[in-house]
Amino acid sequence: MTDSVRLVDMTLRDGMHAVDHQFTPEEMADVASALNAAEMDVVEVSHGDGMGGSSINYGFSAASTEEYLDAVTPELTDTELSVLMLPGIGTIEEIDMAIDHGADICRIATHVTEADVSEEHFEYVKDQGLEANGLLMLSHMAAPETVLEQAQLMESYGADAVYVMDSAGALLPSDVRDRVSLLVDELSIDVGFHAHNNLGLAIGNSLAALDSGAVTIDGCLRGLGAGSGNAQMEVLVGTLEKAGYDVNPDFFGTMDAAEDVLVPMISDDEMPELDNDSLLLGYAGVYSSFLRHTRRAGEKYDIDPREILIELGEMEVVGGQEDLITDVASRLASEKDAETAEAASDD
Repeated sequence: MTDSVRLVDMTLRDGMHAVDHQFTPEEMADVASALNAAEMDVVEVSHGDGMGGSSINYGFSAASTEEYLDAVTPELTDTELSVLMLPGIGTIEEIDMAIDHGADICRIATHVTEADVSEEHFEYVKDQGLEANGLLMLSHMAAPETVLEQAQLMESYGADAVYVMDSAGALLPSDVRDRVSLLVDELSIDVGFHAHNNLGLAIGNSLAALDSGAVTIDGCLRGLGAGSGNAQMEVLVGTLEKAGYDVNPDFFGTMDAAEDVLVPMISDDEMPELDNDSLLLGYAGVYSSFLRHTRRAGEKYDIDPREILIELGEMEVVGGQEDLITDVASRLASEKDAETAEAASDD
């Protein structure tokens, strides 16, 4: 096998979630330098929720996107620089700023059924001469045919590639194959895949995506990212080499970037692990932003947070609907009280 794979390192973007967006510009520069030395294809830099995400709603970052790009850009002499834009969060001014700081790629992310909000963003990014990639978040929430319809919209807007994003780590390998293979068959642009490890399947799902025709894969050093993390980049590089894929990043160099540069920056409680919380997020198909609020609601209403998350998953909640957590917890508590009262009356 000689298929070429493009690897995008998300440590300085998705990894920001794991550290509450508190990487300093100096730390970002050190990680970027190590990834550049390892010949990583692409490095993405921004707040975890994209440019403009530093706010009371999504969490304030330690520095501005401009300060991060000022620190990182000089380090990326052989590696492309990507930034993330979520319509409704980022602005045109931030795209212009990223261009001024040397961005090569702008990735535009929407919920899997809301690609239509991205048309103006794709047109603007393409007019500025950047590569524009579309990300369909929480792709487990839509049938493969719907994912295709949304991807075709992004393609019509000028996207150079579209990614199936398993934002909640909820997809099984068969689900990945169904979505990726359909996009590969029906689109004339590249298809990528972004995994999370909440079910322990990030590497396996990435392999399933490549086997189905994807050509670009996301990952993070040590798997640093939301929930139980992303596909672990150094594991990806080694696994793909072992499987016979043509990958550009150096295996040892990527390992060194993780072990010698990133790990000393990260505390034990910031390092992702596949614990019960993240496992349940993947099982329920709920994004990690719901977890902390669900715990609080569970304590307040004396309801197992797992029951709340399962209910939220059945409701197919998305980011921005965290206010539903209290409604669900209150309802479950009322149902529990009613059952208790009924049991007492039967006695």
